[in-house]
Amino acid sequence: MTGPLMIDVEGTRLTEAERERLSHEVVGGVILFSRNFQSPAQLRTLVQSIRGVRPGLLIAVDQEGGRVQRFQSGLTRLPPMRAIGRLYDRDVEKALAMARGAGWLMAAELRDMDVDFSFAPVLDLDYGASSVIGDRSFHSDPGAVTALAGAWIDGMHEAGMAAVGKHFPGHGAVEADSHVEVPEDQRALETILATDAVPFRELADRVDAIMPAHVVYSSVDSAPAGFSPFWLRDILARELGFRGVVVSDDLTMEGASVAGEPRERVDAALRAGCDLLLVCNNPEMADTLIEHVSAQSGKAPAGLASLRGKPLPGPRGAFRSTARYRDSRAAILQMLDENSA
Repeated sequence: MTGPLMIDVEGTRLTEAERERLSHEVVGGVILFSRNFQSPAQLRTLVQSIRGVRPGLLIAVDQEGGRVQRFQSGLTRLPPMRAIGRLYDRDVEKALAMARGAGWLMAAELRDMDVDFSFAPVLDLDYGASSVIGDRSFHSDPGAVTALAGAWIDGMHEAGMAAVGKHFPGHGAVEADSHVEVPEDQRALETILATDAVPFRELADRVDAIMPAHVVYSSVDSAPAGFSPFWLRDILARELGFRGVVVSDDLTMEGASVAGEPRERVDAALRAGCDLLLVCNNPEMADTLIEHVSAQSGKAPAGLASLRGKPLPGPRGAFRSTARYRDSRAAILQMLDENSA
């Protein structure tokens, strides 16, 4: 059984306490952070250690590019998505090729280290209001975001990696950061569906997983989207037709606090329709929730196997000898140089 909890580890190697934690069948995966990474070789060893505890564990990271790229040394530095969006305004075809190449390169470098997937791409719109989203968004126009994120997803898939669209139904219109506050979006449902939700609708059959926002859309529901059956079941599944995995944002964030204490957050997220629940930077809470979920008689989440990474062709590192790697990397480095000039 692979369970619904995705937890983290503290450093660059596993402790005995972490091995014990990961051995529980209710733990379905591990999310890695910058603190877990020193070099590609070190990360491969850490990933092997995790798989040595339980081979079926999913291993993931936030590797969007720009200011959200957890692994950097020895890997390609990726541009912020806004830079690709600005290129789109000048040259649509070049921007789509850049998005596809960057998505492929990011995914290929991670798959070479046996990381299953990245929490990318961001599908939020850039209204210039949200400090936490900001340049992580491709564009302010839903059509541009759909096109560029779709190309990014295609690149990830070509490298054997599942894509996770975030943050449904859209985090870009609120100023507050859900890591430390409870953001509220007061817009009407019709407005959200006609704008922010468009990329999620258009990409529902191409993206493998979706992460809902820890945002309260107060004209629609009193619960944040990740704890709302209305948003996840009625809108995302029924109206938008999404059939993939729903991954909660971190349940330790302040934006999740309105759902109650940790056990209540887990129960509310599962009832709403989340399949995989993130619990980060709080090992004591992780232990509590492992015990809580273990005591329940729920069935294993469906569809998690779709997030498992597929092997890259050839031996380790062979992709770096391809023309696609050279061309994609050169284009990205040129964009970074132009942006810094």
